[in-house]
Amino acid sequence: MLSVICPIYNEEKYIAACIDSIMEQDYPKDDLEVLLVDGMSTDRTREIIGDYMSACPYLRLLDNPDRIAPCAMNRGIEAARGEVVMRLDAHASYPPDYFSVLVRRLGELEADNVGAVCKTDVLHKTPKTLAIREVLGNRFGVGNSLFRTGISEVRQVDTVPFGCWPREVFEKYGRYDERLVRNQDIELNKRILRGGGKIFLVPDTYSTYYARETFGQLFRNNYGNGKWNILTVYYTGEMRSLSLRHFVPLLFVLSLLLPFIAGFFWHPLWLIGAASLLAYLALVSFVSARLSRTKGLSFLRLVESFMVLHISYGLGSLVGIVTLPFVKQKSK
Repeated sequence: MLSVICPIYNEEKYIAACIDSIMEQDYPKDDLEVLLVDGMSTDRTREIIGDYMSACPYLRLLDNPDRIAPCAMNRGIEAARGEVVMRLDAHASYPPDYFSVLVRRLGELEADNVGAVCKTDVLHKTPKTLAIREVLGNRFGVGNSLFRTGISEVRQVDTVPFGCWPREVFEKYGRYDERLVRNQDIELNKRILRGGGKIFLVPDTYSTYYARETFGQLFRNNYGNGKWNILTVYYTGEMRSLSLRHFVPLLFVLSLLLPFIAGFFWHPLWLIGAASLLAYLALVSFVSARLSRTKGLSFLRLVESFMVLHISYGLGSLVGIVTLPFVKQKSK
């Protein structure tokens, strides 16, 4: 039996498409349960789910008064009846073979976690949203994140989105760390690897994730991701909870900010910051020009999207460091 857990909160724009893709899965419905764990939504999310539940006896709605994803996942794991547990995201849709491919690969590879490539899309197609979509799947935008940039063969990796685990994994390595508002999947996967487990990314299927569609939303989301990189290390006491790519935007922001501040005491240091900025602008312009030419996207919107992504992520990490003295340690 497969237990699918989907943390949700105020997802009225996305939940119907997500459930539709679940209903179209070719996995045997008698061996399936889908647990939608809701952080007490205040929009129409619960109403929409209620409309589906009469037609989907395998669909269950659980409450998550704590509202954050790791608590939702742990509540779902506790309530799950399946031998295999899978996580979904309501901001995404899934092809009909998604469940069956991951469960089959989990057994074939004798894995502790299996996932697939996550393609990025947007609900509304405009020059701005198409540029955002592109940078979130581009190596210059997201680094060596294979589940975003794509693969052609099975790869052993450090993390996957929307994982699929044998239930005993949570007994062996522990459940989600409820201190982590972000990065909880990455931290769990790193914990599995440190314990000798195996995680695989497979090319046989994929998910489609619907990205934020304004620069403000993109900034806020990635600012939070960057900040929680630092807080994840702080709460877990493990630098290995994350990878080097998660800290590259911080280094870029520091290469601008530190020379700017120090330059007030010794003016030539401003040249270092200027050189870093010019080098970045040259690189982002080159990448954007190539994408604009080959994919017909707006050059200006691409440059803006790359800069918002990188700077917001780096600033979030910097704020995370600055505020550490004021953060209270939480018990696990």
